[in-house]
Amino acid sequence: MENKEKLLKIENLHINFITVDGTVKAVNGVDLELNKGETLGLVGETGAGKTTTALGIMRLVPNPPGKILDGDIQFEGQSLLKLSEEEMRRIRGNKVSMIFQDPMTSLNPVETVGDQIAEVISIHQDVTNEEAKKKAAEMLELVGIPAARLNEYPHQFSGGMKQRVVIAIALACNPQLLIADEPTTALDVTIQAQVLEMMNKLKRDLGTSMLLITHDLGVVAQVCDKVAIMYGGEIVEAGSLEDIFENTKHPYTMGLFGSIPNMEDDVDRLSPIKGLMPDPTNLPSGCKFHPRCPYAKPICQEKIPTKTEVSPGHKTICLMYEEATKSLFDGPKEEK
Repeated sequence: MENKEKLLKIENLHINFITVDGTVKAVNGVDLELNKGETLGLVGETGAGKTTTALGIMRLVPNPPGKILDGDIQFEGQSLLKLSEEEMRRIRGNKVSMIFQDPMTSLNPVETVGDQIAEVISIHQDVTNEEAKKKAAEMLELVGIPAARLNEYPHQFSGGMKQRVVIAIALACNPQLLIADEPTTALDVTIQAQVLEMMNKLKRDLGTSMLLITHDLGVVAQVCDKVAIMYGGEIVEAGSLEDIFENTKHPYTMGLFGSIPNMEDDVDRLSPIKGLMPDPTNLPSGCKFHPRCPYAKPICQEKIPTKTEVSPGHKTICLMYEEATKSLFDGPKEEK
């Protein structure tokens, strides 16, 4: 087996938001690992805790009301949670960059795109203003925008072009880790395909590792090496792309696949997951997915499932796969 160098390791991460209406348990014991040069897809419904996990990595969880209660986030073997704000500022945007969810609101409308790219370069690299501007022009070319548009303003660009500018800003300092929070959600399918192809090319050319947050399993199949499925602030299933797509284990992951059209199956209707995401201020007892799970048994309401490795590197949290309780279920077929 190829020995890959670990870049990011998240252990038992808990993030809460304390509000007047109650405590929002947004992230509840997340464990994630990402090696250098890999792309990890973080998938789940809205409210699963994906963006909050990413903000935790960047140390951008708003405090108050947000607070990282427990766990550790290690980047290149160094705990990000133990760094001072000044030390974190040197990493953020330099070694770790993030493409935020909406490019329309990520750009400053009164500054040229060239100035916005050059600003990141000037902050993190010892260069003159002229050198920063030259590098900004190169970054625009890299994402497929003519350098001649360096002095134009965001309102002069289409949605897809703005997304490319945001990606150029994120990649300006050649980060080792790029966090992309639904980078193609607001784009039409043609531009979406172009942006994904560009991100794949940049990953190959620059050797950047990527954490891709998305709802779209088609995007995951096209871009990712590993996949983590998130529900109720937890990683319910994680493994290689092949593990998740070809050997699906958790009922929630099965539900996600059942909710999308399949060219190979002739069905009259899709099978969406019944019900809604749980309220993070009042999470269900036991397994958080049990109110919506077609395989749920009474024990699921009481016992919290623990992580089970169903095959090397393929992990899930479900009582169907725990030795002490799996005999109670007539669920998915066992591994051959």
